[in-house]
Amino acid sequence: MTNTTTGRYRANLQGEVDGAAIYTALAESESNPDLAGVFRRLAAVEAAHGEFWKKRMEATGDHFSPRPSRRARFVAWLVRRHGAATLLPILAAAETLGSRTYDDQPEARAAGLAQDERSHALLMREAAGSGGLSGPILAILEGRHRGGGNTLRAAVLGANDGLVSNLSLVMGVAGAAAPGSAILLAGLVGLIAGAGSMAMGEWLSVTSSREFYRSQIAIEADELYEFPDEEREELTLIYQAKGLTELQARALADKLLGTPGAALDTLAREELGIDPEGLGGSATAAAVSSFMLFAAGAIVPVLPFMFLSGIPALVSSLATSGLALGLLGAGTSLFTGRGTLFSAARQVAIGLAAAAVTYGIGAIFGVTLG
Repeated sequence: MTNTTTGRYRANLQGEVDGAAIYTALAESESNPDLAGVFRRLAAVEAAHGEFWKKRMEATGDHFSPRPSRRARFVAWLVRRHGAATLLPILAAAETLGSRTYDDQPEARAAGLAQDERSHALLMREAAGSGGLSGPILAILEGRHRGGGNTLRAAVLGANDGLVSNLSLVMGVAGAAAPGSAILLAGLVGLIAGAGSMAMGEWLSVTSSREFYRSQIAIEADELYEFPDEEREELTLIYQAKGLTELQARALADKLLGTPGAALDTLAREELGIDPEGLGGSATAAAVSSFMLFAAGAIVPVLPFMFLSGIPALVSSLATSGLALGLLGAGTSLFTGRGTLFSAARQVAIGLAAAAVTYGIGAIFGVTLG
């Protein structure tokens, strides 16, 4: 066996061990029994895949038996500390990456591993038993739920926006040879302006979405009142598409139409894809969250100028910003699936490159204006 094949087998086994550890943590922290059952089944599938690769390796004399990686242990710790919903979108991302990994591996295709990885929804239905999972649970698992892991992603990206934009602003002003007080003022103004802009944009976005959802539900309510027969047919078709017979689907549609509130709720969720209770979340909460996240990132390059001046302040700003960029890059690896070091290094390189460009522009314009 070539070193390349050995390395591939080891990487496959490590991935399955990591997946099993994460799914086990998700199952242990999930209060919904159906969802916990899904995670347990997925953990079992990952463990079975790991045994497949372990046996192939042992047949060649390679007895590699890895523990969960540091990244997997960290994700599992996050899950146990903050709940399963925190990392749910990462589950979908991991499944997608797994399916791509095995598509070009003949051993995996022959053993059905690639098909297993591609059949995410099928595994969920098997884990939940006959009848499959409900739409809302599938939506949560596929990362379409507005809470949980999407919140984690928004937190990392929001803080990154604030950090990179304000670092670039501070370095641009510093490049123009401005005094420390001017750099500090520019950084604080940039923090407030950027955070305020992000908050207002988020508030308008969520508010507009909520208004649109309400109008769609109102239209559906009018149609339900004026054209009940047509809505009955829509409900029948929806449930037929879910696998019920026409007789069962019509009986269920008739039952729902007997309770107008239930019929409207079902049509909103199934036909429009809208959760009538959430309506996309709170606009105020989204605005406050965006403001705080942007500000948390934007304050990092400014802090050194509050206590230092001249070159020491500039160097400290770059150093603390580089460290923060690395940590945020490592955070993005949780939901991109890329290596932690690679993600951190990429984030640092991009952020410092942006700072170098604005510093150069500031130096040019500073000389010109001077």
